[in-house]
Amino acid sequence: MKKIKKRYTIPLLLIFLMCIIHIIARFSTKFADFYVMKIFPAITNIFSFISGIFPFSLGEVMIIAALILIAAGIPLTVILLIVKKNYRKKITGIFLTSALWIIAFVTITENMNCFIMYQCTPFSKRYLSSKEHPRNELIALYSALIDKTNELSLQVPRDKDNRFYITADINSEAKKAMKKAAEDYPQLSGYYPDAKPIMFSYFMSQTNLSGIYFPFSMESNYNNDMVKTNLPGTICHEYSHLKGVIQEDEANFISFIATTGSDNIEFQYCGYLEALEYVHNQIYKTKINEAYYLTDNISEEVRRDWFRFMPDNYWEENKKKEILPTETVSTVSESAIDTNIKMNGREEGIDTYSYMVDLLLDYYFPAE
Repeated sequence: MKKIKKRYTIPLLLIFLMCIIHIIARFSTKFADFYVMKIFPAITNIFSFISGIFPFSLGEVMIIAALILIAAGIPLTVILLIVKKNYRKKITGIFLTSALWIIAFVTITENMNCFIMYQCTPFSKRYLSSKEHPRNELIALYSALIDKTNELSLQVPRDKDNRFYITADINSEAKKAMKKAAEDYPQLSGYYPDAKPIMFSYFMSQTNLSGIYFPFSMESNYNNDMVKTNLPGTICHEYSHLKGVIQEDEANFISFIATTGSDNIEFQYCGYLEALEYVHNQIYKTKINEAYYLTDNISEEVRRDWFRFMPDNYWEENKKKEILPTETVSTVSESAIDTNIKMNGREEGIDTYSYMVDLLLDYYFPAE
């Protein structure tokens, strides 16, 4: 009886403890800051090193294993309860214990490696000076990004179609870029594992995701099907999550800082190109008409490179891989991401990705 009670008690206590810690973090920024700055770095360095030993995405394997366990475990349990009538109590105990430990594991990893980070002092408040930015500053930023991106577009390798392609060692250069950025932003210091490709990248493409951070395996993962020129920005974005920066706009900003500050010209171009895309969208979303003429200054080379997510003819060539309609998967994914962000205190939801533009403005035009 004591063993049975312990089976249930320990995971239930762990789940309860995580709830308490989460509540404390919600109401105490100081507590969340202490955790993110003093405790989390040790956790991420150790566990990302361990998961980094595996050449494949450990988190993806864990998700697949969990899905198989659910799909096979529940029907098997029901069958055993019907067939093994004399062992129903034991079977029920094993099932409940397993379920509780799985819930406890998910609760611990999501809370300690993700949710608490939403409650700490934002990276931007820690390192940037914020202010209201007039329209002319956004226009000036747009112009500056166009000029810099045009300049770099002529210095990177190009294929027969005059499109930019990556020759750099992505993981090596991404780690160097993040460590260089850490010289100005100490929160980014520490160990970085290799980012890993997702095996089921087609499904990831359906969700419109270029990268993903798995809190339960402390890994940075990327969509291996997308255009490879997206990798520098994607990997640096996901690396920032390993350093306790969980807000998506801030991860985008860190990606910009790391890539554009890299010693590798290809990384620099990727960083400026992505920033230009975000600012371009903001210019047209907010209908700043007086900036439209600047768009004509964007070079032919840049136009061939920007806003490319998947290779040409990707969807047609991979149609046979579709299990669920792409539109459905995309809608559900967007809704899930939006809900998760809102539940963690950002009312803007999925729109926070584009708030990187505000951080770029703070960076280029800081408060005096």
